[in-house]
Amino acid sequence: MTDQLNSITDDQCQNPPAKYDDLSVLMLNCTLTRSPNLSHTEGLLKVAEGVFQANGVATEILRPVDCEIPAGLEQDYTGVDGYQRDDWPGIQAKIDACDILIIGTSVWLGEKSSVCNRVLERMYGYTHSLNDKGQYRDYGKVGATLITGNEDGVKHCAMNILFSLSHMGYTVPPQADAGWMGEAGPGPSYMDEGSGGQANDFTNRNTTFLVWNSLHLARMLKDQGGIPAHGNQPEVWAAGCHTDFHSPEHKR
Repeated sequence: MTDQLNSITDDQCQNPPAKYDDLSVLMLNCTLTRSPNLSHTEGLLKVAEGVFQANGVATEILRPVDCEIPAGLEQDYTGVDGYQRDDWPGIQAKIDACDILIIGTSVWLGEKSSVCNRVLERMYGYTHSLNDKGQYRDYGKVGATLITGNEDGVKHCAMNILFSLSHMGYTVPPQADAGWMGEAGPGPSYMDEGSGGQANDFTNRNTTFLVWNSLHLARMLKDQGGIPAHGNQPEVWAAGCHTDFHSPEHKR
């Protein structure tokens, strides 16, 4: 290692570029496994959690599979005929309160879990409501994803999850996905003895990069008050201000 690289290494390990202890991260572990049973996806989420916590970030890992979450796009099914309970509004409140949201999922048949799909669908049911600046409600939040399994599909799942978050208003940083795949077919999963998952340098590196890029972006967004409210407010558009969009019939 060169002296220059030694200097960079020492500086990065000892001097983060900002304070992050006013940030919070929510990790939704969309495993199919209920608590308190072992979740391999949670094992990888805890790697990310360790980096967040080392920088004073408030963290929470939640398993939606432990909750009663009806399928659909309504904001709250409590009291709706045919539904006795809906835990989603409480989860959505935690999503609304966090600065960074990380969706964790296992891979089944090359796809994200059914629980992950339901989480994204219920989140989508809230997207027609606005934040206090008149933008869609998730503007100014950072989104990322962590994925585990013993079959191919990490990048496919990441494409879908990150697009979904971006479409809902989240800002996605560089290197916003990381994962671990074991040998194709039946075999050890991430947390199993002898899997090599927890020691995999590629996974650990990308997970750490994901955390730091999420922190950098969340810091910038929080410091500037989110995404500027200009040219992206649905009610302003509906009122006739089309902000530099020109058409033959448009009058400003």
